[in-house]
Amino acid sequence: MTHQSANALINPAILDEVAQQAYPASTLYVLATPIGNVCDISLRALHVLSLVDAVACEDTRNTAHLLGRYGLSKPLLAAHEHNEREVAEKIVARLQAGERIALVSDAGTPAVSDPGARIVDAVLRAGLRALPLPGPSAAVTALSVSGLVNDQFQFIGFLPSKARQREIILAGLAGASATLVLYEAPHRIIETVDALLQAFGPERQVVLARELTKLFESVHRCALGEAPAWLVADANRQKGEFVLLVEAAPVARDDSAEGERVLQILLAELSIKQASALAAQITGQKKNALYERALALKDA
Repeated sequence: MTHQSANALINPAILDEVAQQAYPASTLYVLATPIGNVCDISLRALHVLSLVDAVACEDTRNTAHLLGRYGLSKPLLAAHEHNEREVAEKIVARLQAGERIALVSDAGTPAVSDPGARIVDAVLRAGLRALPLPGPSAAVTALSVSGLVNDQFQFIGFLPSKARQREIILAGLAGASATLVLYEAPHRIIETVDALLQAFGPERQVVLARELTKLFESVHRCALGEAPAWLVADANRQKGEFVLLVEAAPVARDDSAEGERVLQILLAELSIKQASALAAQITGQKKNALYERALALKDA
């Protein structure tokens, strides 16, 4: 069996549908690009990149290389954290003149732990349209293979580099009921995992997702107490860009309802003193509190 080209595998009707969709002028196209594997871009994103008048990007060299991989070449506007406000004004002016401009980051979805939010804000404030083209996101990619069963997640992004600031933030997250999603660079991964261990304890599950969709991709899940040793056991495990997922705080058990249920059963046969003492042994709750509750139940 011979390999077919991507174009041969794609139904021509789908390509025609992509081309026939509406791509309004005076619009900022917020466009997600691959986080590693160059093949993860969408058909619609490729069409928009071929259509726009310019591409605003975090790093012109990276974006020029990416466009070249798809056989595209477009005027590039540097739009990074140091010039975002200034370039936003230029983009608004060009959109007002009827142009289409794509906004991309170096990888993934713009304006999510990457530059772009100020540009989108300026465009919307000017009464212009920002149109999203969804695609790769490191956070969602890691969540999908984490196996952490939770219908909520809280995106934290990068923690502060200063230990005290990081400690304060993690202390505030210790009771979070959602899976925590963090990003981290390789030179700080050991320090950050140690901080997570100190803040959340050794029992919680952590997922260390590294170099997602790239050649040396790895996804490792373990208890937080095991994570530091796993990282230092192989220097290669500390390389690349990381997504860290931390299991939600365990749900605090509400024993009050169970204590009352047990008390009601025992009070039908025993004295208040005997019922509260036995209920304390059964539930592990404090005898004095159960005694007070038993008095209230008898008086009711």
